Amino acid sequence: MHPTKNDLPQKTRAKVIAVLSDRLADATDLMLQGKQAHWNVKGPNFIALHELFDKVVESAEEWVDLTAERIVQLGGQAEGTVQATAARTTLAPYPLSIVSGADHVEALSSSLAAYGKKVRSAIEKTDKLGDKDSSDIFTEISRDVDKYLWFVEAHNQRAE
Repeated sequence: MHPTKNDLPQKTRAKVIAVLSDRLADATDLMLQGKQAHWNVKGPNFIALHELFDKVVESAEEWVDLTAERIVQLGGQAEGTVQATAARTTLAPYPLSIVSGADHVEALSSSLAAYGKKVRSAIEKTDKLGDKDSSDIFTEISRDVDKYLWFVEAHNQRAE
């Protein structure tokens, strides 16, 4: 770890950095999955989904940045390469051959839901470790993930 005058104990910082690093890989993977959907979606709702998927990507970029910067603030080394992401992500691989809007909605909403679950777990873990700031960052991300999950899922839900 890099030296810092941050007053959290080094042992705490190391444990929090591990949690943050795992979620950084997931957020980076999710961002790239959103781009995959954005580039390849086809069908009658093309423009709406194309634009929505890009908004998911923009938000995921913010989640990546918040997470990576917190890692560095705590004295860690943010690992944001494709290789590090591929080795560490917990998200299921995104299907590369799908094109229909409904299939992309299903795949991306599944990834958003999985990431949201991991982020909510990270809220608890970092809080129990005594890092309220990281917990707060994960809370902010969680609210945003839930919003985009709602937006994406709404495309495959029926009005009753």
